[in-house]
Amino acid sequence: MSSTEVLATYETIAGLTNKMVMAAQSSDWDSLDRMENQCAAASVALMGGAAPVQGDARKRKIELLKQILANDRAIREVTEPWHNRLNG
Repeated sequence: MSSTEVLATYETIAGLTNKMVMAAQSSDWDSLDRMENQCAAASVALMGGAAPVQGDARKRKIELLKQILANDRAIREVTEPWHNRLNG
């Protein structure tokens, strides 16, 4: 996987996680589940080995990772209390 493909994959995951935040906040669980599966599929591509990114591409990758983590945190803020009520 080239560095361009790596960044494109992270861009895709970041975009999906942005949409996942909105789906979670609006209790659209079907869309959230569908997009979660799409993120997992995109992540598999990264596990197959990727070229290291340097310079500006590396900075962009770090920005995207921070965005993805922030989105994950926002999704968990919505879903964890809901999940705990179901399992309570």
